[in-house]
Amino acid sequence: MPTGLTTWPSWLPGWWSTADYDVAREVLQRGVATLLCLAFLQALGQFRPLLGERGLQPVLAFVARTRFRDAPSLFHLHYSDRLLVVVAAAGALAAAAVVVGLPQAGPWWATTVVLLSCWAGYLSIVQVGQRFYSFGWETLLCELAFLVAWLGSPDVPVPFLLVLAARWLLFRLELGAGLIKWRGDPAWRDLTALDYHHETQPMPGPLSWHAHHLPRWWHRTEVVGNHVTQLLVPWLLWLPQPLPSVAGGVVVLTQGWLVLTGNFAWLNWATIVLGAAMVSDGVWAALGGWVGIAGAAGDAPAPGAAGAPTAPAAYVVVVGAVVLVLLVLSARPAANLASAHQKMNASFEPLRLVNAYGAFGSVTRRRDEVVVEGSLAERPGPDDWREYAFRGKPGEVGRRPPQVAPYHLRLDWVLWFVPLGVSGPWIGRLCRRLLEADPAVLRLLRRDPFDGAAPRWVRLRLFRYRYTTPDERRRTGDWWVRHELGPLVDPVRLADLAGRSP
Repeated sequence: MPTGLTTWPSWLPGWWSTADYDVAREVLQRGVATLLCLAFLQALGQFRPLLGERGLQPVLAFVARTRFRDAPSLFHLHYSDRLLVVVAAAGALAAAAVVVGLPQAGPWWATTVVLLSCWAGYLSIVQVGQRFYSFGWETLLCELAFLVAWLGSPDVPVPFLLVLAARWLLFRLELGAGLIKWRGDPAWRDLTALDYHHETQPMPGPLSWHAHHLPRWWHRTEVVGNHVTQLLVPWLLWLPQPLPSVAGGVVVLTQGWLVLTGNFAWLNWATIVLGAAMVSDGVWAALGGWVGIAGAAGDAPAPGAAGAPTAPAAYVVVVGAVVLVLLVLSARPAANLASAHQKMNASFEPLRLVNAYGAFGSVTRRRDEVVVEGSLAERPGPDDWREYAFRGKPGEVGRRPPQVAPYHLRLDWVLWFVPLGVSGPWIGRLCRRLLEADPAVLRLLRRDPFDGAAPRWVRLRLFRYRYTTPDERRRTGDWWVRHELGPLVDPVRLADLAGRSP
């Protein structure tokens, strides 16, 4: 084999590349691109009313008080709602091209350029997204997009170093979530966390009520299964195959249960993509033979064999440099895993290339919800208030929680945190936009009780929610029982907001 500047040296194939992860490359690239496409489309629909020029947390005010080096983003150089549309639309189209395999049909660098452009575009959005983009799965998608960009096309072999980098990401994702639970709320250690979680999670799904009413012993089993999956199974990723494939399969199954019982945007789906990518081609081929499906998985020639793809020297050098950077940046996330003061969903450098993850280090025992109401009356009485209906968050007691994930309802999610004390000036701007009957904000809701008319008053009240019991459900048909705790924002008019920030 030639050893010049066009192909790799003959001694590299044995350790640098692998012929056992071609399926994994397809799963990672197309799976992550699907999530990127969805994320960009969500930005088209939600970013402007939440963060745009007249948004609840305007980007222009954020970039004015934030240094570029602390939150690198295209929008630090210039922001307009029109530019946001261009970036989000271009990102969605580029990601969709990867899903259908267009750049993969070209040289290795074509796929890299397209996915890196998606990474840069979505990172730019996340960096200025403030409260509405402060979720761990945003950082996860950025890290995934950067990582899979370097997998190239089928014209080059899969670098084994990138396979290890993907394992390291899944290891941090799962072990970080397990450790933050074990070190955090005692409910995870006494196995009672799932007595509450299905009812108090931010965005319940259609089956969450049923999951909550499963027997207590099953909830204990769920918690034990969670600890096994997140604290023990990730270590299998560092052992020889087929054990990493087993670990990936366990992750896929447990994440599938979470998909059925809750709405966590694309967090579970991104983890499923990573889990499936842990499965080697040989295991896929064995599974295909077991179920009687013929396929090419596992039939690819070994590196260096006749017919095997070869890597240009430039590709070998670029991937080596990228992996070296990721290795250096892994020091702080690795130390975070071992720390008694472990951080959850933290980034240690502004490009969010290697991060710390975790979820539900504490479990809320009660569910409090913000109910938003308006009135057309000049002097509203108790019967003059009408409730705004949101797309995902609980509201009417007779409405079954919907399935919305992997779509991410950002306003609904952020409102879940308000009763926990996480709020800000955007609440006042939300009241203003409702009093103005702002069409962009109203499109974020499921139902405007005034059909586009501007109410005279708006108020926010706090309610305690709980699931109905099976007996209450049979008698009333309701999914929830609620009672008022008190006012959160007293009735307010546009005149009361005069002089405040628009």
